[in-house]
Amino acid sequence: MPPLSILDLSSVTTGISVPQALRNSLDLARLADRLGFTRYWVAEHHNMPNIASSAPDIMIGQIAAATEHLRVGSGGVMLPNHAPLQVAERYKVLEGLFPGRIDLGLGRAPGTDPVTAYALRRRQDDPAADDFLERFQELLAFERRAFPDDHPFRNVNAMPADVPLPPLYLLGSSGYSAQLAAHIGAGFSFAHHFSDFDPAGPMTVYREQFKPSPMRSEPLAILAVHAVCADTDAEAERLATSVDLNFALRRQGRYLPIPSPEEAAAHEYSPTDRALIARNRTRLMVGTKSKIAAQLEPLIAATKADELMITTMVYDHEARKRSYVLLAEAFGLRERGSGAT
Repeated sequence: MPPLSILDLSSVTTGISVPQALRNSLDLARLADRLGFTRYWVAEHHNMPNIASSAPDIMIGQIAAATEHLRVGSGGVMLPNHAPLQVAERYKVLEGLFPGRIDLGLGRAPGTDPVTAYALRRRQDDPAADDFLERFQELLAFERRAFPDDHPFRNVNAMPADVPLPPLYLLGSSGYSAQLAAHIGAGFSFAHHFSDFDPAGPMTVYREQFKPSPMRSEPLAILAVHAVCADTDAEAERLATSVDLNFALRRQGRYLPIPSPEEAAAHEYSPTDRALIARNRTRLMVGTKSKIAAQLEPLIAATKADELMITTMVYDHEARKRSYVLLAEAFGLRERGSGAT
């Protein structure tokens, strides 16, 4: 089985505050460090009441300081929201503080609604432009000191200058990022947990078109999936009802805190809701550790994933921790002992 990692959005539920959601992420990271997970990535989202993760660089520093072994990274930095020099400097600082333990995952989407995206970018040149590739090339140029002699940024150094950027990963839910990641020789992570695309296609393209680079000599393809694991199928199904209702509400544009299973049971679902939930269930893994492992085997074989990254967005924090404990057992992870305090 491939290595196992975690994608955490610092989920906010109807039963906890946003600060508690952030503290829960630190608690889960300590557990993941002990259990033997490989990476712990945090996301960037804005103006979403169900997600507390709006500043991944801050969370990465906190999580890395609270753990000993995990690689900690962004899943990802939404590059359209940030000046490339700012991204370079913040992640160089993190790499300087935690050498060899930081990952820099980059995404094309703004991670929010159009109005909030405009608020994030309105003092930049063109808030409506799709300039991801330009920003990405600028980020690489700062790292490689590759600006032409007559470029105004020629003498601008991303500080600390003697610290390299962490390893780069491009995040995607279709084929574009897979091709770009292959072309520049970066890592690639496919968001199967919300994508309607078959992940086998983009991940195969990435592997077949990969060009070795100073960043990476071999391809590294990560498959991100959503899983809810429990000691019994019945308990997993009960926990997953929170996921079902939350997904149906999001598709209506209602980004509310994650409801409890009791709230989900009391909700009146429309036929459209039930159709949306059924569609999402085709990519949501729910069940015991043996059931989920059996569901994942053909997906791993089809995508040739080098690593699995699991996100679990359920109501109860202890149930979420138990889900990761069971998945660690299913994948044969070896415990490392207690993490940092």
